Amino acid sequence: MKKEKTMKLSLPEEEFINSGHLACQGCGATLAMRYVLKATGKRTVVCIPACCWAVIDGPFPHSSLDVPIFHCAFETAASSATGVKAGLEMVGDHETTVVAFAGDGGTFDIGIQALSGAAERNDDIIYVCYDNEAYMNTGIQRSSATPYGAWTTTTPVKHFKNRPKKDIDAILAAHGIPYLATASIGYPEDLYKKAKKAKDIKGTRFLHIYTPCPAGWKSRPEDTIKLSRLVVQTGIFPLYEIEDGERYTINMKPKERKPINEYLKLQGRFRHLTEDQIALMQEQVDKNWERLLRRVSSEE
Repeated sequence: MKKEKTMKLSLPEEEFINSGHLACQGCGATLAMRYVLKATGKRTVVCIPACCWAVIDGPFPHSSLDVPIFHCAFETAASSATGVKAGLEMVGDHETTVVAFAGDGGTFDIGIQALSGAAERNDDIIYVCYDNEAYMNTGIQRSSATPYGAWTTTTPVKHFKNRPKKDIDAILAAHGIPYLATASIGYPEDLYKKAKKAKDIKGTRFLHIYTPCPAGWKSRPEDTIKLSRLVVQTGIFPLYEIEDGERYTINMKPKERKPINEYLKLQGRFRHLTEDQIALMQEQVDKNWERLLRRVSSEE
């Protein structure tokens, strides 16, 4: 009798998110939470502001997570996490990891003042932004994370967003925090490794995770992982780390970046764009990629 081959798992087998959650099909934010908790482990407290995850978790008193959760106001993810961490330390617990887990609206816009304050103080928290590039939980309104050209309910086709996405990573890097990293659910090993690294660092750590939203992007649920890889392979969302606000490391350099149209064509939110508008977007992506390469080379 032949022995069955066993597959070696690249991530820990233990799960801290259960079935029964309320996420949509193909939800990238759900995978982001799953991978982060695999890295931070059982001794984790998660602070969740108003966002998709405030619903995904489940209706009170039920929860789909196997770790404590503190639901807080939209603008207070970072300050609430800071308070929870301070409270734990007051009772002698210096081991529990406190994670603020917020969407792009609660990070780039509504919660940026609390996040900036925590970063300036270098509070000992991990702040995770799961970025689906709009206010999805409240009806797909544009946020400052919404990219140029995208349709949302507040930037309809004839008036699509004509401003670039805010560079939240440059803003946080300017605070000189000890660790910042971008990640994509399409590359779970990279995401897990960065979350694990963040856990072992003291001070403010910021993880910016790319998480497609089929409902808001007018994409197929089965394309979520494909989009999460294409966004990296095109250079739209590079995977990199910044340590102490100045040391840049690119974690994945495509041998030949794919044209952004391969990414755009899978999403209805970009269907109205002309070839000239797509060309402008490609030009900006190329400039951003070259700028990142210069930042890395300047540190070598």
